[in-house]
Amino acid sequence: MTDTVVARRYANALFSLGRREGGDTLAKRGACLAALGDLVAGEPKLGAVLKSPVVGVEEKKGVLGALLEKLGADQTMRNFCFLLADKERLASLRQIAGWYGILLDEANGVLRGRVITAVKLSKAKREQLRAELAKKSGGDIELAFSVDPEILGGMVLAVGDKVLDSSLRAQLGILRETFKRGV
Repeated sequence: MTDTVVARRYANALFSLGRREGGDTLAKRGACLAALGDLVAGEPKLGAVLKSPVVGVEEKKGVLGALLEKLGADQTMRNFCFLLADKERLASLRQIAGWYGILLDEANGVLRGRVITAVKLSKAKREQLRAELAKKSGGDIELAFSVDPEILGGMVLAVGDKVLDSSLRAQLGILRETFKRGV
């Protein structure tokens, strides 16, 4: 089984448990899982300990227990992380957190996207673009902005599996192909 499939299954299982429990359980567990994933990714030594086949499962559980205590995790979250340790799946923790976040966004009607522009947009322009896209999509949208001078101008918008490339580079490419065909 690939890591993505494994991560998706574990994220689905934890999400289903939270959905049954109701309330703000989904959001709390999502925040805890994301924080734990960030800790592991941000501290290379911690990640190495949790992923190492040399370190025993009980030692990993001890480290996880201390981390989860600091994060204020509930018992189900603790059991979930200990299960990951038992099954040697702690290497997939960051991916599981990512898939859980996707499930949480879907449940809350939040779309996530990425905008690439040739120059940095002002805060007002970014907010205006976000508001317009939220209005057109009929839901909340969260955008990550980045700059790539190679697109020359315009922007590239990616939301989910859809990409709208209105960059100057893309437009020039289309024009070049049109001239080649002689149309």
